[in-house]
Amino acid sequence: MTVAAVMVALLASAAAAAEVRLAYVDLQRALNECNAGKKARNQFRGEIEELQGKLQRQQSEVQALKDELEKKGMLMRDDERRNLQDEYAAKLREFESAYKNDKDLLQQKDNEITGAILKDLAYVVRNLGERDGYTAVLEKGSLLYAVPSIDITDQVIREYNRENTPVGSLGERDGGDFSKTASAGDDSDAADESTTSLSHHHHKSSISK
Repeated sequence: MTVAAVMVALLASAAAAAEVRLAYVDLQRALNECNAGKKARNQFRGEIEELQGKLQRQQSEVQALKDELEKKGMLMRDDERRNLQDEYAAKLREFESAYKNDKDLLQQKDNEITGAILKDLAYVVRNLGERDGYTAVLEKGSLLYAVPSIDITDQVIREYNRENTPVGSLGERDGGDFSKTASAGDDSDAADESTTSLSHHHHKSSISK
């Protein structure tokens, strides 16, 4: 008997011994469409707009000092020009520091809320899998192919919305964690791109997507 034949026989025997039930979840869609994800994303966008306005005001101050130096610098006394150059340099450093700090803060907040919701989803999926007798529930991002009929994402979203608990409270019950799954790498740049837009143009699953 060939090795392939042995494997087929073993698989057939295992299938006969117990029914294997598989399902998969699209975590990024669940994150985007669950009530907690929608609320967090709206709050996040509001914070981006607020910081955007602050940075734009700072950038305008820096640009005004730069324009004044270029237009009037040669006509000023040496001490006046040095004072204006110092003020421009200080304002520029302040703007660059504020931009970096705000960008890092937004990324941290995005990571924290995304991680908390993913842990909640892990808890929901685990409970749903145990209740409905699934052998395994996989993440869509790790699959090469699966029939749509075993997609339980909508059910997971409904179950999570029905819980209606503070974000992160479900995940804290048993330490469930989906934040390190394969699809959690799909959107790591989303928050960074949004933050970059604060001055010009802005995990892993992300509410900022």
